[in-house]
Amino acid sequence: MPDTNPPQAMVLTHDLSIDPSLKRFIEEDVLAGLDITPDRFWSAFSGIVHDFTSRNRALLAKREAIQTQIDDWHKARRGHPHDREAYRAFLEEIGYIVPRGGDFSIETANTDPEIAQIPGPQLVVPSTNARFVLNAANARWGSFYDGFYGTDAMGAPPASGGFDAGRGARVVTRAAVFLDEVFPIAGTSHAKASAYRVVDGKLKVDGSDLRDPGAFVGYTGTPDAPRSVLLRNHGLHVELRFDPENPIGKTSASGLADVVLESAMSAIIDLEDSVACVDAEDKILAYRNWLGLMQGDLEETFEKGGKTMTRRLNGDRSFTAPDGSELTLKGRALLLVRNVGHLMTNPAIRDREGNEVFEGLMDAMITVLIAMHDLQKTSGPRNSVCGSVYVVKPKMHGPEEVAFADEVFGAVEAALGLPVYTVKLGIMDEERRNSVNLKECIRAAKHRVCFINTGFLDRTGDEIHTSMEAGPFSRKDFIKRKGWIAAYENQNVDIGLECGLSGKAQIGKGMWAVPDKMAAMLEQKIEHPRAGANCAWVPSPTAATLHATHYHKVDVMAVQAQLARGGRRGHLDALLDIPLATYRRWTPEQIRREVENNAQGILGYVVRWIDQGVGCSKVPDIHDVGLMEDRATCRISAQHVANWLHHGVVSRDQVMEIMRQMAEVVDRQNAGDPAYRAMAPGFDGVAFEAACDLVFEGRVQPSGYTEPVLHRRRLELKARASG
Repeated sequence: MPDTNPPQAMVLTHDLSIDPSLKRFIEEDVLAGLDITPDRFWSAFSGIVHDFTSRNRALLAKREAIQTQIDDWHKARRGHPHDREAYRAFLEEIGYIVPRGGDFSIETANTDPEIAQIPGPQLVVPSTNARFVLNAANARWGSFYDGFYGTDAMGAPPASGGFDAGRGARVVTRAAVFLDEVFPIAGTSHAKASAYRVVDGKLKVDGSDLRDPGAFVGYTGTPDAPRSVLLRNHGLHVELRFDPENPIGKTSASGLADVVLESAMSAIIDLEDSVACVDAEDKILAYRNWLGLMQGDLEETFEKGGKTMTRRLNGDRSFTAPDGSELTLKGRALLLVRNVGHLMTNPAIRDREGNEVFEGLMDAMITVLIAMHDLQKTSGPRNSVCGSVYVVKPKMHGPEEVAFADEVFGAVEAALGLPVYTVKLGIMDEERRNSVNLKECIRAAKHRVCFINTGFLDRTGDEIHTSMEAGPFSRKDFIKRKGWIAAYENQNVDIGLECGLSGKAQIGKGMWAVPDKMAAMLEQKIEHPRAGANCAWVPSPTAATLHATHYHKVDVMAVQAQLARGGRRGHLDALLDIPLATYRRWTPEQIRREVENNAQGILGYVVRWIDQGVGCSKVPDIHDVGLMEDRATCRISAQHVANWLHHGVVSRDQVMEIMRQMAEVVDRQNAGDPAYRAMAPGFDGVAFEAACDLVFEGRVQPSGYTEPVLHRRRLELKARASG
């Protein structure tokens, strides 16, 4: 990456030039309480930087070399029918597809139950927002009543104003139906129950037993009048809370006031696609929140409803087990941290030649160092009870890059004095070269793989960029209907099972992007556990609670066992089908609508990224429907327009006209935000220029990524503001 920010007042230490604020943060905050001196840390990190930088550059050069060969292959065959067999042979010849080895099973050890054994929802949250981070960590438990009352989960959102008793009654009925489905009582219903008691270690409901007596695992209060009853199904807990004085409890014969579900079993604290971290100031904010989580003392004070509130991490939860012993359950989600990929550099640290250090190396060393605060705990709430650090590594291209990441974390472990394979690695299956070589990618890190996950948006963005010269792509809605996407989703699960991930690691699915459409989520997202995924991404704690109901209805481990017996469903030939447009006689109106949709999405996201440093938020789409957007969404939209521009489907002048018109739409959508800076009528702000860069320079961006443009433009704006 070219340098965009010359070093200023950097501190020289062990052949590294370090931003002084970052150096102070590491030495005064992170290293405090750890048995590692600043001299040892910087010396070790300098060694890692200078040992791995040239190899990192070589991997990026190989990406570009392979892309050039693919571009040339398509150019030479332009105008001829696509030859699948020749295409696959070519990809094998140039090393894009690597030879497949024999069968194997991953050897990952010491993974926590949330990773290995208990399927459930997973949150992804920007590391730079302390309030969101705390919400995600505390989303381990959520109210069924609140989730259904406060959303459209029952078909319509709640009306404004005070409590709607009729709606509340419907929620209570819905909860009783759920409980009867999951925890049926012999001869009666939870809706009719008047008393829950613990008798000789068993739960009695009006004198009747649960059909599965083993589902009762604990309670609080006294056996004759428990304050709560703890049930378990498919590894997930449900707590029935009783309070006859509560407004809801008063309406129930048993005093049932709430049904609390174990919800977000895990959460990814994201330093990548959902943040805007371009310099030391931004990185410190992200690292500081991760530090607060690992130390357990993160808190955030904010204004809500005219009141000042302080949010902290929830503690663990205690119950009395049926045999009278104490049962302790975690009060917060198991936390993973998503590092930056191999591409980007950051001006916060420079090597002995004055080059910006690869940000992925920074993240590897610093996030694992911070996690040592959790590893050294011997009592109280802990993130990992098994002594592991969970790092998700995105945007890798093929087994060689996964092996590189494996070696980097091995070097970090050695530098910090950690046991080998303390760091567990999550592999995002979001780049095409990873997808077609997934088995070998997993093999390359078989001792530390804890997670694989599909990502439709980034995967499609890479699909378009990889095959840019093959021709114009279908409209985005039609790309979703092509056969390659089903092959991609199926193969991810199939290969994960073939490689022994079941019972040792997570096989995940992607995000539900419409946070206000919970009824639709409840209808559709159950397909993820049915597909054999033991985690899937959700956009909010409330969505996690609602999605948790799916994991009570579907026994994911049983589904995985059945799928493992059935053989491979997704195959490489289908995965290599390029979703080009077969019907290209679009009307001018169809073309315009497609470009407008892409342009509005790009602008709506980029203007917040550049002007406000917001990397993930609910962005209104062209129909004013709020969607959770991050860089993956921006990438697919930018690459799609770049593809149509390149193949003459639309002209540069047409795209620029649409970009200006959509900027006015985005201005209107953000009119109520006092921090928002309008793009029209001048269209000369950094944010608008950045959005245009993503489109008009999209074809030449490395792998079609948005980061180089966004970082350059954000740094430009910050320099203007400080100058």
